[in-house]
Amino acid sequence: MITNPRTGTNVHEIAQGIYRISTPIDFPDGQGFSFNQYLVVDDEPLLFHTGLRQMFPTVREAVARVIDPARLRWVGFSHFEADECGALNDWLGVAPQAQAVCSQIGATVSVNDFALRPARPLQDGEHLALGAGGKRVRWLDAPNLPHNWECGYLFESSTRTLLCGDLFTHAGHDVPPLTEADVLGPAEAMRQAMPDSVAVDRRARRLLEKLAATEPRTLALMHGSSYSGDGGQLLRALADALDA
Repeated sequence: MITNPRTGTNVHEIAQGIYRISTPIDFPDGQGFSFNQYLVVDDEPLLFHTGLRQMFPTVREAVARVIDPARLRWVGFSHFEADECGALNDWLGVAPQAQAVCSQIGATVSVNDFALRPARPLQDGEHLALGAGGKRVRWLDAPNLPHNWECGYLFESSTRTLLCGDLFTHAGHDVPPLTEADVLGPAEAMRQAMPDSVAVDRRARRLLEKLAATEPRTLALMHGSSYSGDGGQLLRALADALDA
């Protein structure tokens, strides 16, 4: 569903009650890029990634096609970066009960100073129940994977969806919302073109194994198509690629 014909912003349900909001960006190289946010709908709706501050009006417009934006209760993100949380205060302004949800390090070093209201920090492995609909997310610390020491991800257990931020980032402004095709190859091509974009150290495999152990069936990517299939296998393949 196209929610803004001018920007091409669109909404698709990629798992039960989880909606991908995507804005395509057309670059002169012809490939382009996409910025994706994910709305998890339950009694206490959660938005993962806010988008850039300048994108707030179109993302809000898209959210409004699914729920009243004022109902938003949680605003999550992987790490402190403009496309992850640049519009955080705009969301806190329109949703009076909303709080940021992030890692403990993220809350301490950035978010509690930046945000209009204190964040809800989560420990590694801590759960957050979103309501009677059964949506439940678990925070997974992943420092510097792919970057920033406060980095982490949310795993939604009822749909086995891993909200995995910048992992598997790949180019393209006209990509399907959900695919069973290869996303590792295009992501590796982009990483090779931008070799300093991912922190590759001895902890990467251990962290990727921790993420893979959730056995996700959907990987909700911040840039590019989301992936449907054996997410654990794909995360271990990424570990192999980083080792190489």
